[in-house]
Amino acid sequence: MQIAKPVTNPAKQRKALFQAPNHRRHKLFAAKLSPNLRSTHGIRAFPVRTGDTVRIMRGDHEGFEGKVSRIDLMKYRVYVEGLTREKVDGTTIFVPVHPSKVMITNLNLDDKWRAEILKEKKAQKKVEKVEQKPAKKPRTKAAETKEEKIEKKMPAREKPREKRATGKKKATARKTTAKKKEELAEELPKPEKKQKVRKTSAKRKATDKTEGET
Repeated sequence: MQIAKPVTNPAKQRKALFQAPNHRRHKLFAAKLSPNLRSTHGIRAFPVRTGDTVRIMRGDHEGFEGKVSRIDLMKYRVYVEGLTREKVDGTTIFVPVHPSKVMITNLNLDDKWRAEILKEKKAQKKVEKVEQKPAKKPRTKAAETKEEKIEKKMPAREKPREKRATGKKKATARKTTAKKKEELAEELPKPEKKQKVRKTSAKRKATDKTEGET
């Protein structure tokens, strides 16, 4: 089975975005929920629909709140009631907003299928939380006795260990040891050196003659 690698080429990413099918486009319309909705439904984000009340969080119209009147799946834009602007010719048009710049403050739950999806997601989150938290094992007597033994041994290790000398400290330590050795050598009595007697040429000839006669 081949594993699909993540696409890093911007041209391919844009092509996948603009040629995406509707079921993928619907997921890309997900906007974050307000803290109240997050606590009730247990979800961080949910796709925007017509009828949802929405607050704009970024841009020129930051803080504006209103109902979603229309959604453009092809251009990935949301249109909010009351958010309009005038053109040069005097006509008013709705200002398009990207769903990433929006926070849902109230959900439209007229559709039963949408309400069921919210319930299912909430149940899934609860199951995931239970699975993530492993059950704590009860403490046995053997573990308690081990902990008591460790606590008894702890006071013996209170003394800090001597640190080994490194760098400049090593050099200074070597100098001190060398000085001590020199002082000890000066204190000890020096052995007397034997003086070498030099032989003259006459003496050498005499010793050579005696060796030749023998």
